[in-house]
Amino acid sequence: MAPRPLLAPESIAPDALARMETFHAPIVKEVDEAVRRDPVVVVGMAQNPHVKNVRRALAAAGIEFTYIEHGSYLSKWRERLAIKLWSGWPTFPQVFVRGVLLGGEDLTMAAIADGTLKARLATAAGSA
Repeated sequence: MAPRPLLAPESIAPDALARMETFHAPIVKEVDEAVRRDPVVVVGMAQNPHVKNVRRALAAAGIEFTYIEHGSYLSKWRERLAIKLWSGWPTFPQVFVRGVLLGGEDLTMAAIADGTLKARLATAAGSA
């Protein structure tokens, strides 16, 4: 499958590109560092039932995870937008396993159910 098309950097004015690169950079850095460092990271927001479902399912499966929360439906939407632009995933939660974006609730639940999430953790740990 080909990656989704993105606007080429040469098609973006230098001032706009500079703004894009610094748009809530500390938030993006926080998430990026956690994804690189921790085996499982869930990025979410308060009041979102899909985030709660994923966190509950991971805990029930005995899978430890780092949780990063930015705002709710009523706050910090720009910070969450920066995370979405960075990852390319349009919704929350965003679940990362060993530095790889797994997806949101549906894909995470499927990976828990079929064992691929634990297998991904074990395989990556064995090769480290």
